[in-house]
Amino acid sequence: MKKFIISVIAVFSAAAFLSAQDPHSTVNYDESLVGEYSLEDPLRFVDGSKVRNAADWRLRRQEILDIFQREMFGRLPEPSGIYLETLEEGQTICGFGTRRQIRMWFREDRTGPKIDWLVVTPNQVKGPAPAVMLLNYNGNQTILDDPEVLVCEGWMHTNNPADGYVDNHATEKTRGFHVGDNYRTTYPVSTVLARGYAFITACYADISPDPDPLTRDESGEALQDGFAYTGIFDLWGPRDPSRDDNTTAIMAWAWALMRGMDMICRDPQLDESRVVLTGSSRLGKAAMLAGAYDERFPVVVLNQTGGGGVPLAKRNFGENIATEVYSYRHWYCRAYDKYAGKTDTMPFDQHLLVSCIAPRALLVEGFGEQWFDTKGEFLSLKAAEPVWKKLKRGGLGSQEWPSEYSTEAIGPHLGYVRRDLLHGISAIDWKWMLDFADSNFAGKTQKRQK
Repeated sequence: MKKFIISVIAVFSAAAFLSAQDPHSTVNYDESLVGEYSLEDPLRFVDGSKVRNAADWRLRRQEILDIFQREMFGRLPEPSGIYLETLEEGQTICGFGTRRQIRMWFREDRTGPKIDWLVVTPNQVKGPAPAVMLLNYNGNQTILDDPEVLVCEGWMHTNNPADGYVDNHATEKTRGFHVGDNYRTTYPVSTVLARGYAFITACYADISPDPDPLTRDESGEALQDGFAYTGIFDLWGPRDPSRDDNTTAIMAWAWALMRGMDMICRDPQLDESRVVLTGSSRLGKAAMLAGAYDERFPVVVLNQTGGGGVPLAKRNFGENIATEVYSYRHWYCRAYDKYAGKTDTMPFDQHLLVSCIAPRALLVEGFGEQWFDTKGEFLSLKAAEPVWKKLKRGGLGSQEWPSEYSTEAIGPHLGYVRRDLLHGISAIDWKWMLDFADSNFAGKTQKRQK
């Protein structure tokens, strides 16, 4: 009973100001109603002093990262040892690539939480290959139409039997679901290999389940208040209900991507100096966090992150903090609740987190759905741009919000591009991503064989 009482308190603390009103009914889509807002200077410390050089920026960057742990995404767990087990290896995509399935354990006795990674390397590349890494939504078996790929065992967000999901678990019917262009998200592994990149992925369900808002179990507990903190959370012990900065699901997904980078650094077939980190929607948020906190990722490409990702929170347009904490409270720590409807009290905004990727390369890909406020993404990048310029990495290719499909705002190390179509990573998004990576990796030599 005590556990259930805690979950109910969390529900009302997240939405107390709403008076039981669904905040989705008050979302603004009118530019004339956005209003004025002010943004913090990424190149000025909290105490008001200025960032003068790269050494100062490293201190300011840590100050910003601490803010986001304390106020929005919760604490980033310490790195863990990883223990890798190759479950299977073979040729795939008509012999064009080599498939490896690697199980990542976090305890030496190989018990407890695990993550199954699918690693596909291009056979035509001699020496360590650059790589694209991301988390996927529906299981590694959806990425390739290959009978050898293991069906993900994790609890799935989706539960549509027509698509092959039964009791929130994937079945054999889901194999190859994302192959081709017949769905809004595509994973063109053969194209990635043809461009000379390895493809690395794991299902986010292996890390932390992602239940729908207010869905409850048989005991009445909201799954977002308990079940969401299983999986990889078992490594970190019980949550402290007295804290408002406990680790969130998004931070856990980001932590897993960092452990994926640990795996890449051990692999002689992969070049850790040429890795593209990407993700779409909530997993774009996770990639954003991983890219901000882990400087080993040289190129970060964020696809349609939505509220809580790249777009400015203080810009009253589309998804907002009220809708975020109402619908997805396991994504954000309880400290974030107090800013719902009160963004003018926030001592930070998303451009600060964006800036923490500098001076590394960042491309943001938006699309036309108003809920995702792609103009707010561009304005966030503009507000973060002074950091790239301060570190002599240039800025956006254009200071004007570009038209759809225009690449004029893609600079050498900081870029923005948008399109219409549906939500998800489409073929054109992959082209922009790989072109941006190519330009940043051009002239870089492969690492030495390990």
